[in-house]
Amino acid sequence: MTASPRRFHITTFGCQMNKADSERMAGILQDMGFTWSDDPEAADLILYNTCTIRDNAEQKVYSYLGRQAKRKHEQPDLTLIVAGCVAQQEGEALLRRVPELDLVMGPQHANRLQDLLEQVFQGSQVVATEPVHIMEDITQPRRDSTVTAWVNVIYGCNERCTYCVVPNVRGVEQSRTPEAIRAEIEILGQQGYKEITLLGQNIDAYGRDLPGATPDGRHLHTLTDLLYFIHDVPGIERIRFATSHPRYFTERLIRACAELPKVCEHFHIPFQSGDNDVLKAMSRGYTHEKYRRIIDTIRRYMPDASISADAIVGFPGETEAQFENTLKLVSDIGFDQLNTAAYSPRPGTPAANWDNQLSEEVKSDRLQRLNHLVAAKAAERSQRYLGRVEEVLVEDQNPKDPTQVMGRTRGNRLTYFEGSLEELRGRVVPVKITEVRAFSLTGRALVAAEC
Repeated sequence: MTASPRRFHITTFGCQMNKADSERMAGILQDMGFTWSDDPEAADLILYNTCTIRDNAEQKVYSYLGRQAKRKHEQPDLTLIVAGCVAQQEGEALLRRVPELDLVMGPQHANRLQDLLEQVFQGSQVVATEPVHIMEDITQPRRDSTVTAWVNVIYGCNERCTYCVVPNVRGVEQSRTPEAIRAEIEILGQQGYKEITLLGQNIDAYGRDLPGATPDGRHLHTLTDLLYFIHDVPGIERIRFATSHPRYFTERLIRACAELPKVCEHFHIPFQSGDNDVLKAMSRGYTHEKYRRIIDTIRRYMPDASISADAIVGFPGETEAQFENTLKLVSDIGFDQLNTAAYSPRPGTPAANWDNQLSEEVKSDRLQRLNHLVAAKAAERSQRYLGRVEEVLVEDQNPKDPTQVMGRTRGNRLTYFEGSLEELRGRVVPVKITEVRAFSLTGRALVAAEC
């Protein structure tokens, strides 16, 4: 009688980079003979891929760990792993807090999961947080979608924003070679994927660490050059990228996005604050005037482009007048989507130790006011879709209505319409928009004669 295969479950917190890392680690586990379990209580291996950007996400990890640590006393063969940014930040201290853990591993070690687990299965308790050069990984990720896929192009971050822990936990910038990136995308095209999103913590920095320069002194490899290099990969119909940094966002990149038909007209460019003094305190390296020029240039080349961003309220020392500058920037630009957060002091960051922290009441009030404005402006932006025909790449079924499928427009707006997922998954469907909301659309699919 053969033993049943061991089962694993991964819970992912945080950003797209973490989701991509989780897919890669799931692929490694499957290559090792593990099978996926939707139920963490039925799994023999539990992996938490963690985020430390916000304190509430970090505390949620400890809550989950507490439940599984108790379970391990009853099931000693259970393997417990903490990966990602909390693991990198806490290191051995995490073992002292949760001694039931088998493996603590930072983001740079995601590709080494099999080697680390082999040490665990030999009886070791392992901490892997030392800086490493990220080796090219030939493991096929376990993709959460059969239509869209993440593709890492640069790891780490060299920026030193005073509120951000990412450089401490994800290491220095390490770009993959264009050839390795294209090879991964070619496999995705052969497997039937239709859309890719190039990922980097600071994706505009892509290529700065790679050798070579052009005759005019520019880096030989840039994100712009990469877009041209991968654009003709067969099977891939849409290309996106994230996350951009205003300090490095160039008109050359914008022009390339306008010229390349597969690159979607959607840009995610965090501004964090609309006040120059706050931006300086954050060490962001640009002004709100420069940010406005970037958006103006995008809209000059692509008037209908969708713009999304991130913003922080309640940064240490932020005055009411400075917060109102953020409100004004949001009102003037009119974002299609804006991810907002109240400032949260993170260990090891300069701003966490400043003595001008704002109260939670002030931060909560400003966050609510900003969110109200964001929803109103997004609803205004949605009105432009009403009655238009949009190309929607069908990804899945509407979880709230089994008669509908859902997908995204080129501008990244989630759209629902009636249809069969079995027939439409992975297809680009022309949809006439009949209903608009702040962050999503509803429409009806058009037959060929109506297009």
